[in-house]
Amino acid sequence: MNDLKNSVKSSVALGLFDGIHLGHRAVLAQAIQSADCNQLQRIVFTFPAETAIRKQTGGFLYSSQVRDQILTQDFGFSVYCENFEKIRDLSGEEFVRQILCEKLHAGCVTCGENFRFGKNAVCDAGDLLKLGKQAGFAVNIVKNLYFHDFIISSSEIRRLLASGDLETANQFLGDPYQICEVVRHGAQLGRTIGFPTVNQVFREDQLIPAFGVYRSRTILPDGRAFPSLTNIGKKPTVNYQGLPLAETYLLGFSGDLYGMVLQVKLLKLIRPEQKFDSIQALTAQMRKDLEFIN
Repeated sequence: MNDLKNSVKSSVALGLFDGIHLGHRAVLAQAIQSADCNQLQRIVFTFPAETAIRKQTGGFLYSSQVRDQILTQDFGFSVYCENFEKIRDLSGEEFVRQILCEKLHAGCVTCGENFRFGKNAVCDAGDLLKLGKQAGFAVNIVKNLYFHDFIISSSEIRRLLASGDLETANQFLGDPYQICEVVRHGAQLGRTIGFPTVNQVFREDQLIPAFGVYRSRTILPDGRAFPSLTNIGKKPTVNYQGLPLAETYLLGFSGDLYGMVLQVKLLKLIRPEQKFDSIQALTAQMRKDLEFIN
């Protein structure tokens, strides 16, 4: 978290912000407006995505590191990420007093209409409005955003990604879904067939999009961007036994990217992952897949 300026009141945005989708962006936009109008510092109060969202719910969309980087670099917020176990037993009144007032110096607080807080999540946005008046800070409650009949939510985005509906998921997110992980060593099979790839392994509790081949765009740490082709899955043709991973071929790039963190933005699902009878058949299909990025 960036340092708080204790002498300056804060505009606090509340939420988990997993994926930072359009609904989250509406909350952030309101918090920014309040900050700019009242000369407040921008703060997001949140929890680690890795512990707050479990695999049984679909897994987290973005790691805390990726989420916090987007909040900081793209939206200009300081991020206060608290261990949920430390505050789970606070009442609503204690949360407002100890966290929002004493730690974050709230002058204004913004949340979505479904926000809940306090022990066992007994308090809602309406309670926050009342407690805010008593504590002396303003409260903005942002309505849910809808796409046709669906509320834009992280859980719906997880369902869309897992089912292969990348187009709608990206609409909900407001930006292409991205894989942002360190490049790891693999079996280097791609080099032997003319398609060297970078390997990024998904984390154990992370949401994994539908297995398949995607048209993608890969951004290097130095800002250079390359059209690319990404396979997500478990490489059935070569009997891979590890965690699901993303293998990405960067069109027009040559060099060593091991140990670097790349942003791989998924743009379109081309086809499901499949098992081929031979490496030669896999290579032939990859040449066909390249037509989607040329």
